[in-house]
This record gives sequence, C-alpha cells and structure tokens, in this order.
Amino acid sequence: MAAASFLPLHLPASPRPATIARAASGVAPTVPAAAQTSQLEEAFGRKGLKFGTDSTGAPTAELSVRNGSSLQVRLNDGLVTSYRPKVYWKDELSYREVLHTVAGADAVKGGVGLVLNDASSSSTSLLATGSEWSVTDADSDSYDAVQVELGCSAGKGGTLEVSYVVTLYELSMATAVIVKNNGSKPVELTSAVLSHIKFDKRRGTAVEGFQGCPYCSHPPPASGFALLTPAEAMKREESGWFGGGGEEPRQGAWTVEENLYTILKKKVSRVYAAPPEERKKRIYNTAPSKFTTIDQYSGLGFRLVKMGFEDMYLSSPGGMYEKFGDDYFLCTGPASILVPVVVGPGDEWRGAQVIEHDNL
Repeated sequence: MAAASFLPLHLPASPRPATIARAASGVAPTVPAAAQTSQLEEAFGRKGLKFGTDSTGAPTAELSVRNGSSLQVRLNDGLVTSYRPKVYWKDELSYREVLHTVAGADAVKGGVGLVLNDASSSSTSLLATGSEWSVTDADSDSYDAVQVELGCSAGKGGTLEVSYVVTLYELSMATAVIVKNNGSKPVELTSAVLSHIKFDKRRGTAVEGFQGCPYCSHPPPASGFALLTPAEAMKREESGWFGGGGEEPRQGAWTVEENLYTILKKKVSRVYAAPPEERKKRIYNTAPSKFTTIDQYSGLGFRLVKMGFEDMYLSSPGGMYEKFGDDYFLCTGPASILVPVVVGPGDEWRGAQVIEHDNL
C-alpha cells in the first residue's frame, strides 16, 4: 500500500460530543470504567471498533478489519499496546504480535507512542504526556479500514490543538499527529513516534535501508512509555559474545552507515538524518523515508515509513533486553529531534508513521 494513500489525515467533522472519556494521562478517570465504555460505544461504536479497559483500568479501543488483523490503543495517552496483523508464518496463516509491551499493575510501557515536546523555552515540556486527551471521532469503511481520533489542547494557555489519529488497515497500521498553533507566537516542537518492535532472538535482528545515510549517537526523546530511559539507551555496553560490529561513535560525532544490513545485536542509540549543518545548504540529502526490519528466525519483516519528520531514530537494547522479558526488541521510529519544527501562529504541522508488511 503506497504511503501517499494515508494522507489527508483529517477525519470528517462529527457532531458527536468530544468530551467522552476525557481523562488526564496517568490519572484515573472520574467516570466508572463500565459507564465510560458504555458512553463510548453509544457515541462512537461501529463495526470493527470496540471499547473496553486494560489491566490498569485505562479506557481502550480495539480496532479490527475483515482479515482478522487487530490493534489496541489506550485512549488516555494514545499508546498502541498491541498490533496483530494476519501473516504467513511457520507455513500457515496466523496472527503475529508485532509490538513489545510490558504491562505492570499501574503502568504500561513499550508499544507505539507519541512524543511531543515544546522546545520553545529552556524548560522543555512533554506536551503529549501532560495533556488531557479525549476521543473526538471514529470512522471505518466496514471492512478494510477503521480509525479512531484523539484530541487535546496543549502548550501554554492551551494554544496548541493536537489531533492524534490511529488507523488500521488489512496490511498496515498508521499513527498520525496534527498540531495547530492557535496562539499569537511561533512554537518550536520536537517530536517522534516511537515503536517497540518485537524480535524472536537477539542474534537474528537487523534492519535494511540506511546504507549511505549519516548517523550519530543520540539519546531518545524523553517519554513516559519508552522501555529504556535516555540515560540507559546511551550507556555503553561492554564487548562480549555480542559486542562485535565496531565501536559506536561518541554523541555528536557523525559517521555514515556503510552496510546494506544494519546488525542490531549490540546496544546502539542512533539518529539517522542529515546533520543540522548540512540542512543550511540549498540542497542536501535527507534520511530515508522508510526501512525494513529483518527477523532472521521468524522470517518476517515490516516496513516503517515516515512522513513529515526529518529524522529516523533507531535503538537496540543489547543485553539490557532481559530486563523486559524474553523477547528482543528495537525502539525506532520517525522523529524531529535534532532541529525543532517551527509552527507559526495559525499554522499546522503534520507527521505520520506507517508500519506495513508483505508477509502474506
């Protein structure tokens, strides 16, 4: 499915109330879960879209399409905690969990999440984490696509209008963010859509698509859902059985990816992008718009496509993966973190990530 087909991202205007299931991220909703689910079903329920709660009591939406592929998203913070597409695996058609998610008694981490930060001031604020989200709309074509839209007001004085749209198709899922500046001053934003992709084994993990692209070691943007903190992601790992592949460059030092396949059995935290100095030129090479994951043991691969973002973040946990279960994983996704995006008064900015596959 061509990436361009995912735009435009706005849903049709809906007369339904936008205040259903409003809950501050990380704060228990004031409406009982059962009543909240009932309200959501009445306002937004349709074929392929069901509402419920997760293990922490947070409201969720489960999206499903005709071929059985499904997705679950938390409504109070937009975290996608499960994506199970229909794939051909081990000589048969089945449903395979793509995301690595760790659920605790009161928190869920991993999955696919939005990072949106206001870099306009010296004290950067986490807009997506501290905002009050609500369901604003839902749509579907009954069989092959279904989506839910979340919205919130963020920034100083609530001048930023943020929409976050999660869409499921038969062969892909998409997460898109739209930020409109209703204030009187420009706002500088850093952002990312980070996905924790699950792999069968550490030794068989790689990606393809970065050959010839510059990169530097860089911490991930801070978020409430990432499995590794920025400090943990940047902590160097001692060489051992899995320590081959060369020394990682120091933070701020740029190098070029020389390999067709980027092997990720060791610990790395990188941003693939055009260096900021290069972007001052009239013409420069941008980071690839997509890359493919390679899981040697399962034989499955998934393409990650970016739209509207300048950078691509990529990290692997190395030996630290054992802290989060038996499965190996990557944390990766499109980002704009090296150079903030400036959104002027009355303007809007859009970015999106697509995870798609050909495993049928």
